[in-house]
Amino acid sequence: MSDRGSFASKMGIILATAGSAVGLGNVWRFPFMAGQNGGAAFIIVYFGCIMLLGIPGMVSEFIIGRRTQRNAARAYRNFSRRRPWRFVGYLGILTSTIILGFYAVVAGWCLQYLFASLLGQLNGDAGYVLNYFRSFSSNPWQPSLWAVAFILLTHFVVVRGVQHGIERASKILMPLLLLLLVIIVIASCMLPNAVEGIKFLLLPDFSKVSHSVLLEALGQAFFSLSLGTACLCTYASYFSKDTHLLKSATQIALLDSAIAILAGLMIFPAAFSVGVQPDSGPSLIFITLPNVFQQAFASVPVAGYVISILFYALLVFAALTSTISMHEIGTAFFTEERRMPRRRAAWVLTAVCSLLAVLCSLSVGAVDTIRVLDMSLMDFCDYLTAQFMLPLGAFLTSLFLGWFANQRVVRDEFTNGGSVARGLFPAYQFAVRFIVPLCILLIFLHQFGVV
Repeated sequence: MSDRGSFASKMGIILATAGSAVGLGNVWRFPFMAGQNGGAAFIIVYFGCIMLLGIPGMVSEFIIGRRTQRNAARAYRNFSRRRPWRFVGYLGILTSTIILGFYAVVAGWCLQYLFASLLGQLNGDAGYVLNYFRSFSSNPWQPSLWAVAFILLTHFVVVRGVQHGIERASKILMPLLLLLLVIIVIASCMLPNAVEGIKFLLLPDFSKVSHSVLLEALGQAFFSLSLGTACLCTYASYFSKDTHLLKSATQIALLDSAIAILAGLMIFPAAFSVGVQPDSGPSLIFITLPNVFQQAFASVPVAGYVISILFYALLVFAALTSTISMHEIGTAFFTEERRMPRRRAAWVLTAVCSLLAVLCSLSVGAVDTIRVLDMSLMDFCDYLTAQFMLPLGAFLTSLFLGWFANQRVVRDEFTNGGSVARGLFPAYQFAVRFIVPLCILLIFLHQFGVV
């Protein structure tokens, strides 16, 4: 399809694809896991997992997407010419749609907190901030409106196409995200007693490294790089034929990891400066950190005000780069498989995800009867995708590329027709056949306490 669009530059490829991986999880999950599991020791283990699992997994999806130049469902089928493999593409599309539905709820909370910070509504003690979050999240309509607003913001970018929408937005959002992150890191590290927070994150404690920590690092590498969502496959379908896949995957993984480490340097020094032990999850960014910033910069209130605004702007940018990629997966599918104009295809996905987002939002607030398997709908969607759909999609992709796909075609894509990285193909082939499936299987079993 000659009119489906493509990335115009290598920088656009790196920023857009890295943006799909960089999200809210980089801000709260990675720093907390690193701090609690040996600091720099965990980071070293994590980088090893990136090499073993992350980069080969990324390259596999890149190969499928760039070779076929199609949406995820058609890409898997065309690559193998066997219709059953199309299921893997459909699985990725469904997974990303569900994730976008509940992810938009948390992204909407970030948008609300950005406006609340601008209006100075987050000033108060810890009890006030806690009550603010509870009152807002249980409101019957406000969180739902913010979630839908975030999806519409995503829609506005995606509907403009690959070059004029996704690539242009990534070239603006990613540098802004990095700039805001660096500003807050500098401010945080200049606080009294900040050095203790830096040590907490970066001082190696190898005594904490165990097989459980190794599996946690494997899981973080897996989820951090968006493996199993069909995002990488979809974005790679817009790559040019001369794109160096292994080099691009390495650059993206390093950028994603650097942002996660910087997030830790943003959070821990400020938290230790006021004697707060940061926790993980939504409570960190919506309850703990507003009060941390306020206390840390109490001597210069305007600084606390500005840092709070910059922090939530950072979260909004991080969430938006991720939601754009998830939206594009379904939009590309409806455009190519149902032959819809891009604008109509984007509206179909926007409508579906908005409905799911509203239901998820209500399930954790105003309407606690919206439950599945004794979980709120939002928790169930998170559980279903993280525990089953993502690992299954990535596991099947590795089996497909390693054992069932034509290896001459795989080698041709990996090496760009024999012009790059020819000596590394046997190592990649071994990794995708044995190491990646084993790692994913261990992650899956670890989630259920088997290993």
